[in-house]
Amino acid sequence: MAEGLLREMGGDKFEVESAGVNPSKVRPEAVEVMREVGIDISGHRSKSADEFVGQDFDYVITVCDNAHETCPVFPGHAERIHQSFEDPPPPGVADPETTMAVFRRVRDGIAAWLRRFMASI
Repeated sequence: MAEGLLREMGGDKFEVESAGVNPSKVRPEAVEVMREVGIDISGHRSKSADEFVGQDFDYVITVCDNAHETCPVFPGHAERIHQSFEDPPPPGVADPETTMAVFRRVRDGIAAWLRRFMASI
């Protein structure tokens, strides 16, 4: 969701890549809540952070505690920024309404944080 939001909100000011430390798949709930705000992430794929080792970045932003703790170190002058957001429940753990509420809360929290981040740089 963070990738889709920053691509949309940042326009051509940012070249955005995203990855996880344990990639699996883009959850359909994420696709749905992003569609609700007019952003299509249905073509996104879950990528490993290892795919980007050796590349230079200005910022490496982590949005979950596990990624913050285990994210690879990228050489160069990348500024590491961490902002923790709630992890949505794993599939089947909570009822669909609760799960979607968490995804919406996380989406909105990331969007608000990204607005502050972009205003600060």
